[in-house]
Amino acid sequence: MENKQIIVSIGREFGSAGHEIAEDISKKLGLALYDYNLLKELADDFEVDSKQLEEYDEIPRIPLFSRTVNGYNNSPQYNIAMMQFEYLHKKAEAGESFVVVGRCSEEILKDFDCMIPIFVLGDMPSKIKRIAALYKMDEKEAYETIIVQDKKRKNYHNYFCKGKWGDSRNYEMCINSSHIGVEATVDIILDYIKLRTGKPL
Repeated sequence: MENKQIIVSIGREFGSAGHEIAEDISKKLGLALYDYNLLKELADDFEVDSKQLEEYDEIPRIPLFSRTVNGYNNSPQYNIAMMQFEYLHKKAEAGESFVVVGRCSEEILKDFDCMIPIFVLGDMPSKIKRIAALYKMDEKEAYETIIVQDKKRKNYHNYFCKGKWGDSRNYEMCINSSHIGVEATVDIILDYIKLRTGKPL
């Protein structure tokens, strides 16, 4: 692939296989993938335990127990989010091409013309089946897990962003992976990236 900067932002519903799709896209394009591994990068930079950061990853802050004074916030959720946003922004400013999963990336990187925001969704029955199989739980547990996780993602995203999580107006493509499967979803997204960039992949 020619040296033209490409940033692919993948938002996703829980159980839609959005993370797997992002992994496949990053491999096929030969690009770095930023997801929860960002926490490892940040932990190394700040010499802290990455497991401590994982506790607050993509979790909305709790207003009752957080406050901002002179630009500094005592909420770990808020500070970890800001650290990730700054990290991604620096990578983009440096001209790096990458795929990023979630982390409000379609909003924080919207000023970069090379950023392609995608949202992956799925039908509830398909998501329940996928989550039940992945996490060895029954369908009721899977459904409840999906509701909880998507609520967390929505609240996290909508706290930091003007655009609403999952709103099609904030993405160039929204695609339902339930009907065509992971492989076909990846192929369609890659075809769009090719058309969008005007470059062979």
